[in-house]
Amino acid sequence: MRFFHDTKIHFMKYRWHWIITSTVLNLVALGVIIFGPGFKYGVDFAGGTQLTLKFTSEPDLGRVRRALESMKIGTVTIQRIGETQFHEFLIRMQNPERTEGDFAAVMVAALDREFNPLSGSVKLNLQGADSLRDSLAQADPDRVGGSITDRQVHYKPMADGILTARKKLGILTGPADLREAGVSSAVSAFLGQPDHFGAFALLAADNVGPLVGKDLRQKAFYAVAFSLLGMLVYIWVRFKLQYGIGAVIANFHDVVLTLGVLSLTGREIEIPTIAALLTLVGYSVNDTVIIFDRIREMQKLERGKPLVDVMDDAINRTLSRTVITSGLTWLVVLSLFLFGGHVINTFAFTLMIGIVFGTYSSIYIASPFALAVSNWQEKRKAGRRRR
Repeated sequence: MRFFHDTKIHFMKYRWHWIITSTVLNLVALGVIIFGPGFKYGVDFAGGTQLTLKFTSEPDLGRVRRALESMKIGTVTIQRIGETQFHEFLIRMQNPERTEGDFAAVMVAALDREFNPLSGSVKLNLQGADSLRDSLAQADPDRVGGSITDRQVHYKPMADGILTARKKLGILTGPADLREAGVSSAVSAFLGQPDHFGAFALLAADNVGPLVGKDLRQKAFYAVAFSLLGMLVYIWVRFKLQYGIGAVIANFHDVVLTLGVLSLTGREIEIPTIAALLTLVGYSVNDTVIIFDRIREMQKLERGKPLVDVMDDAINRTLSRTVITSGLTWLVVLSLFLFGGHVINTFAFTLMIGIVFGTYSSIYIASPFALAVSNWQEKRKAGRRRR
């Protein structure tokens, strides 16, 4: 399939217009990052605690925020996960500066006081299997008797069954949900009290300390930097140094502009975001290598033809492949962005933006810079011969 047949577009004719435009855009992106909103780091890089909660009904998010901010620990962000009817939220709280610690327990306790003021000693949606086992062993609704150890052994399978049912359903809302847990009728009657269920369930809790977050930020920077350096060496070996320089400048251009958009839109920089940037670097350089490979092939076939004309011909001949590949990839990423859910939303958004920049830079940045470096090298050689 080809969308473009025998195109004769003079891409290199206005190369300096595109280089100047891209340079201005990069400076604007750097200004946004340095002097504007900057990066909004997620818990992975900033350090903090993240809770994944599921509520029985749509909660008052103002109450959620007030309950957590009353602890005066750190900034609170709340984000919905999935569809509205699931009532699931990511709640993040950054640790105070240079403060280590897992604040999951105190965050859950604050929300429990706010939303479950009448809850009893048993909290079916918040306790772990061992804690539920101990609560049942203490209450002993089956009248097992004997030592506490004997009672724990008796109630352990029931506690595990309750956890399994909770994982399957997301949240336990009433006695009917306990039927899948395999508990006895006496335990079901004991646990079936309304105050044992509560208004929300804890699905997951994660914590990253500030020092670990700082270390992750440094490693993420090194990962992107070394990937660019690796691309330079690879293209230098496979082609020539000037092509490696052009490819690295194009990749740097893509990464900076993508980071600028992420900063401007307030998207969080997390580990999946870095994965998207590394994917972008690889994708962009692959597109660039296709064009460079065609340039090298045409230079052998059309010896003596000016390099600028060879580059124009090579880009025109690969234009259909570039548009089809980038377009189909972009549509796939768009589907992930629209329907993939919260977890990969920023990952997909980063690739959506990056693919556009990467396709543009392969044509209007990589080749023009490779041409500029080639011309500079030729002038140096000519100057040496004149001496």
